[in-house]
Amino acid sequence: MKLEGKVLVAQGGGPTAVINQSLVGAVLESRKFQQVTKVYGAINGVAGIINEDFIDLTQETTHNLEQVAKTPSSALFSTRDKPDEKYCKEMFDVMRAHDIRYFFYIGGNDSADTVRIVNEYAEISGYEFRAIHIPKTIDNDLTVNDHTPGYGSAAKFVSQAFIGINLDVRALPGIYIGIVMGRHAGFLTAASSLAQKYPDDGPHLIYLPERPFSLEKFIQDVKKVYDRYGRCIVAVSEGIADETGTPIAVKLMKHIEKDAHGNVNLSGGSLGQLLADHVKEKLNIKRVRSDTFGYLQRSFIGCVSDVDQHEAREVGEKAAQFAIWHNLDGSITIHRTGYYSVDYRLTNLHEVAGKTKIMPDEFINREGNNVTDAFKFYARPLLGTDMPSADRLRAPKVPKILKKE
Repeated sequence: MKLEGKVLVAQGGGPTAVINQSLVGAVLESRKFQQVTKVYGAINGVAGIINEDFIDLTQETTHNLEQVAKTPSSALFSTRDKPDEKYCKEMFDVMRAHDIRYFFYIGGNDSADTVRIVNEYAEISGYEFRAIHIPKTIDNDLTVNDHTPGYGSAAKFVSQAFIGINLDVRALPGIYIGIVMGRHAGFLTAASSLAQKYPDDGPHLIYLPERPFSLEKFIQDVKKVYDRYGRCIVAVSEGIADETGTPIAVKLMKHIEKDAHGNVNLSGGSLGQLLADHVKEKLNIKRVRSDTFGYLQRSFIGCVSDVDQHEAREVGEKAAQFAIWHNLDGSITIHRTGYYSVDYRLTNLHEVAGKTKIMPDEFINREGNNVTDAFKFYARPLLGTDMPSADRLRAPKVPKILKKE
């Protein structure tokens, strides 16, 4: 059966370096089918659907779409709206009024849930409609997927940043703490481990939200590394919490800030400074610095993974094929089939919507303060084929004459 009508594409949640590849993949693939009368883009995600704020991507040139595909961040802009049942019903009413027959929503697990609810309204109403969730998140926390578009490029940024930190702190030793995104999943913070080349390279310590964080153990770990190398580089997930589940940022904060959804603000820069101050106080070490990577991780144009780009493009193309060619609904999922290759499948929305994947145990060391080689084997291909590497001088030391050792 050929379902004739319009296509609507939207982007939701945090931007990534490759989300526009998915957009362009879905648009260009959709424009190949005769039963597609128009391809619309919703400005500002689901909020744009409610407001009927659409642009006609059928009239966009292929050349410009290809240029946009290589540009980070959300070309259609995004939203943090988390639609409830009433919101989704209004979205469906708008789409039906515009004769939207195919809906592609690029986003994380909340976006998958939105697609699920809208699709259920279409079924109840007897309206012929196909809805596909296209995966996207730098947190890499979508279930069923081996990994998600956006993660590889963000992980590449994090690993390159720590390569630079290694060089800096080796030249002028001290203690450095880098705070990385990923509220409940440690995949992005773990990517800092790919900066390690030489035996004494950092990050020497990596703390993930999958393991309880102890301030006392943290200080002991830092002291042990500092005593050994004369420096210590630490990667910390913004979502670290103690054994009761209380975020460490909350334990150290004097004034707690929350976002519009009631979540404690973990990415504002306070955690790194609070940990740095704690180290200074407990170890009496003056040279202690911290950074919060924040938004830099999401859309940094200088280190986009080519593997990430290609896969982001293909999940957009596969969404159009499954919906228009095969008349199916669901979520596109990525599955690893070798080292390194992937395949794309269509998964039931219920298996992805509203669920969160965390780091498996085999990726985290026994002490809970670093990652294993199994994680590095998993993550390295996702960063692409052109990862830079840092080198050191290897010339021998000249014997001293006046100052005998």
